Amino acid sequence: MSTPRPPQSAKLVIGCVLHHKPLLAPVVRKLTERFGPLDVISSWMAFDLTRYYEREMGRPLFRRVAAFREHVDQERLPDIKLFTNGLEAHFSEGPQRRVNLDPGYMLPERFVLATGKNYTHRIYVGKGIYADLTLIFTRGAFQTLPWTYPDYAQPEIQEFLLHVRSKYLLDLKGKTDALQPVE
Repeated sequence: MSTPRPPQSAKLVIGCVLHHKPLLAPVVRKLTERFGPLDVISSWMAFDLTRYYEREMGRPLFRRVAAFREHVDQERLPDIKLFTNGLEAHFSEGPQRRVNLDPGYMLPERFVLATGKNYTHRIYVGKGIYADLTLIFTRGAFQTLPWTYPDYAQPEIQEFLLHVRSKYLLDLKGKTDALQPVE
């Protein structure tokens, strides 16, 4: 018989897609006001694998991914997604978003993103939000799944997420200063 117990706290990770790079600073400021200081943030990455956001946000698009120092309870994912949706609206110009935020969390065995869109593999977690199992960690690396978003299948993002995972594992062991931040 399995015995229910509280889930492990997770490493909060938020991806940011935008056209106008200077917008990142005020977006990150709002995120850190809510979720505490950043632990690491990726370098700029081109975001050209899909044209989904171009009509709304412009071209070229860029992505940065941020991980936060403080861990979060997994059940906070719906509230985190609703907050980032509010930030997207805050920074919009009329009906046009200027930033897309992809909140999720890292656990030793998986990387999960939040979405408001239902699909066969997504699990409802409350408040209109679904959890999307995006990557699994097995055999020493992240493995994509048939539904993994194309950008999260890219080596640059997976390399960054491996760094985040390593830092998270050290955090869990109480060795918080063992890795240097990635810029």
